[in-house]
Amino acid sequence: MKARFTVALLQMSMSQDPEANLRKGVAMVREAATRGADVVCLPELFRSRYFCQREDPVFFDMAESIPGPATDELSRAALEAGIVIVVPVFERRAPGIYHNSLAVIDADGTIAGVYRKMHIPDDPSYYEKFYFTPGDLGFRAFDTKAGRIGALICWDQWYPEGARLTTLAGAAILFYPTAIGWHPHEKDEYGSRQLDAWRTVQRGHAIANGVYVAAVNRVGHEVPDEGGAGIQFWGSSFICDPQGVVLAEASTNQEEIILAEVDLALLEDIRRNWPFLRDRRIDAYGGITRRFLDGRPGEKE
Repeated sequence: MKARFTVALLQMSMSQDPEANLRKGVAMVREAATRGADVVCLPELFRSRYFCQREDPVFFDMAESIPGPATDELSRAALEAGIVIVVPVFERRAPGIYHNSLAVIDADGTIAGVYRKMHIPDDPSYYEKFYFTPGDLGFRAFDTKAGRIGALICWDQWYPEGARLTTLAGAAILFYPTAIGWHPHEKDEYGSRQLDAWRTVQRGHAIANGVYVAAVNRVGHEVPDEGGAGIQFWGSSFICDPQGVVLAEASTNQEEIILAEVDLALLEDIRRNWPFLRDRRIDAYGGITRRFLDGRPGEKE
C-alpha cells in the first residue's frame, strides 16, 4: 500500500449514445492519468442519460454483464495507464435481475471486485426500484495497487451505516459515484439547502469514520423524450479529508476532472487524535438492526 496516492473524479455530462459516453469516459480517464491520478472514479450509470426518470422496460436493453463492454474497455485503459478505475455499470445479472453496480478495476486490468447498490430509491423522477434489485454483496473494501478503497453508490451516501461498515472493512477512502440534481420547479426554493445537505452528510461520514470521501456527480439538464421538467444535475463533485476539509470541488454545471491526494499518515494522525472507532460502544448498538424502536425511552426492548 502506498503512503500517498492521488484520486481523480470525472464530472461528466451524458448523451443518448452509450458508446459516445464510454469513449468520453475513457478519454477523461486517460487525461486524469496524465495528470497524476492513481485512482479514477466515473459517475453513476455513466454510459447513459439518467433513464430512471420514468418506468419503461425498454431500458433494460442497455444493461450489460460484468465483465462486459464497459469493464473490458476500461480494463484496457487501466492496464495501459497503470491506474485503478471505479467503473459504474447497469448490470444484467440474469433475466429479470438487474443491479446498479460498480466494478473496481485494478492497475493490472483485472477486476478487484464488484459492489451492488444497497439502498434503492423510489422518488419522483428517481424510479430506481423498477429497475434495480437491491445489492446482496454487502458493504465492501477492495485491495488495489494504490491502496484499500471502498465504493458505494448515490442513495447509499445518505446512510451512515454503509459508510461505517465500509470503513470497518478497512477502506481509506469512500467513493460515491452519483446521479443527483434538482427538480427545476423546486430549485429556487429548496435548491441551496438540498445541495448543502448532500455535501454535509458526506463530509460527516468522513469525520465520523476518519476516512477520505470522494463524491462524483454528472452535470446537465436531462429531460425525458416524452417531455417534462427533467432533472438539472448539480455537479459539485468533491473530495474531502478525514476532518471534512474539502480538498477539491467542481462547479455545478461544467465537465471537469478534479484531483486530490490521500495521505495515510494524515489519516493515522487524525484517528489517533479523534479516536471515534476506538470509543464505539459495540455492546450497545443491537437496536440498529431494527426498523424502529417502538418502546419508550429507557424501556427495555
